[in-house]
This record gives sequence, structure tokens and C-alpha cells, in this order.
Amino acid sequence: MPGNLLHSAQHFALGPKIIGMSWMLPDQASTYAPDVDNLYMFLVGLTVVLTVIISGAILYFFTKYRRREHSDPIPAHIEGSVILETAWSVIPFIICLFIFAWGAKIYLEQYSIPNDALDVYVVGKQWMWKFQHPEGQREINELHIPVGKKIRFVMGTEDVIHSFFIPAFRMKEDVVPGPNRYSTVWAEATMTGKFHIFCAEYCGTGHSLMDGWVTVMSDKDYEDWLAGGSGTGTMAEKGAALFTQYGCVTCHRSDAQGQCPKLEGIYGKSQDLEGGTSVVANDDYIRESILSPMAKIVKGFKPVMPSFQGQVSEEQLQQLIAYIKSIGPPEEVGAKSVAGKDTTKAHGTGMGGPPIMMTGQTPANSK
Repeated sequence: MPGNLLHSAQHFALGPKIIGMSWMLPDQASTYAPDVDNLYMFLVGLTVVLTVIISGAILYFFTKYRRREHSDPIPAHIEGSVILETAWSVIPFIICLFIFAWGAKIYLEQYSIPNDALDVYVVGKQWMWKFQHPEGQREINELHIPVGKKIRFVMGTEDVIHSFFIPAFRMKEDVVPGPNRYSTVWAEATMTGKFHIFCAEYCGTGHSLMDGWVTVMSDKDYEDWLAGGSGTGTMAEKGAALFTQYGCVTCHRSDAQGQCPKLEGIYGKSQDLEGGTSVVANDDYIRESILSPMAKIVKGFKPVMPSFQGQVSEEQLQQLIAYIKSIGPPEEVGAKSVAGKDTTKAHGTGMGGPPIMMTGQTPANSK
């Protein structure tokens, strides 16, 4: 790891504490924060070294070849040096490739979402951050997460572009409007404490007020917090209620006899579309299916689904998606173990009881 070469320099730079913060930088509170800081300090150090070298060369040549008296001899004409010109082209090129490779490694780590990550749903709205946990807890400008657990942030916006920024995690992601656009990023907190959340994209007159706090807790404290929450059902259960409320069960029938595709077990699977293309039924696709159902039509079905744009909020969209994630193929729904306990743990939803049986599914894929 290139960052190991900079360990001593980074330790010196990040050592002194000033008002609860490292010199120049916030606390390193996530797994990839040290990697980001190593790269940053390398760039700062490289900039300082090159500035000294170039400035020194300028002063040296400025002095050596300053204007002289007429009696002074004229310096000999220099044609050039292939070796010198090759060196000042190749060396910077190699340094740039090194920086690119290092930055790309960190980028891929940040945006390769682990399969075992816990979901937290984020909605940006002028001028607040709203959070939903799969277990049903909802928060505004306050977020509670466990230490040492990978967290996937699934983010949408109800109005304009926002940027979800937690400096201590070295994590910043734009949240962009659009019917098929969810932004996702992940982080794993490495220390307990309370850390700032900001919006890093100007989003209107109240932009400076759009901040909050993330509280990182021990596993026990987090479980206690969940148990004492005011959630009135899991996200999947709320999504099931919305599914019934909007009459989605009429067309999305589990017996495949409805006007629209059945939704059991579709999440994460490839769906064949009219025109010979296909798409994976992920969060973005389901969201687009609810808001812009004519955008992609499932092969063999007519475009009969109405748009729910303006009828469901961003939080309700996330609840509907959580419900669709929770329902597997018919043979899996309500499966029981030998002991008689429900074995169908909803993916990322925390549903503990038997899934709500429907004749169909979400407004989502009525295409």
C-alpha cells in the first residue's frame, strides 16, 4: 500500500489535537478515512516539494542569468538536451499515473457496496435530512448507527440536488433528482461518538442550515436504541400497507394472472423488456417504474400502469421498495422451519413476523 510510505508524515500531520479535531483534518472515523488522508497528505507534500524545487530553480536562473554589463561575455547558445526533456516529461507522467492508481483504488473501495451492509434510507429535502431504518425508526437531522458495521446509504431527494457529507467518514455523495436515480455509498464507522452531517451542495437560501449529526454507538447501545424507538412497523410493513392502499394488488397478482408482472422474487433479477433489452430490478428500476412506468415496459405486458409521480413521497417510495425486497418467490413467502418459526428474514427490512400475503405487488413494476 503506497500510503504506508507516508505513515510517519501522516502521523506527524494528524497528531496534534486542536479543539477536538486533528490538525487540518477532522477525526478519522471510518475504515477508509486513513486512506483518503494518506492520499491527501501525499498530494500536499508533493505540491510543497515541487513548489520549492521550481521556485528555487527560478531564483537560481534569475540570479545566474541576470542582466550584465556590456563588458560581460554573452552566454553560449544551448540547443537542448534530449535526456533532460525526456526526464521532465516521463517523471511527471509516472507520478500522475501513481496518483491516479492510488485514487482509483480508494474510489473503488468506497463505491463497491458490500453485500452484508445494513441499509439506511436517506432523503434530502430543503432544508433537512430525513432518515429511515429498515426496522421502522425515522429521524430528522439525527442518525444513529452501530460502530464496526458496514452501512449502505440509499439516498434520494424530494426537490433539488443535495450532497450528503460526513467529514469524519471522508464520505460525500451528491443526491440528484430524477425518477430512476438513487445515490448509494457505504461507510463503516470505526469509533463511537457524534459527528457532523452537512449538505455540501448549494440548495437554496436555507442551505447553511441543512446540517445534522450522526451518532455512532456500540452494538448494545444501538440495539437498546432500536428497541426504544417509536417505529410503528418496519419499512417493509409500511410498504405493504401502501401497496394495498394504492390498489397495486389488483394488477400485480401473485398468480401471474394480473395485467402487470408479479413481483415476488423479482428484486435483483434480470427483467426482459419490450424491444429486446433487459434490466436488473434494483432500487433505481423500481423507483422509475413507480414514477415513470412508461419508461421501460416488461415484455409481454401492456403499458397500463399510471404514474404515481406526486402521489407518493420519497420516503414512501423507499418503503415500497423495502416491501418488494422482502417478498420472495411464493414458495419462500411464509416458509417455516422445523421448529415452526418464520425463516423468511426480509432482506434489509428486519421483518420478524409472517410476510403480509397479497394477491400481487407494488405500483412499482406495473410495466
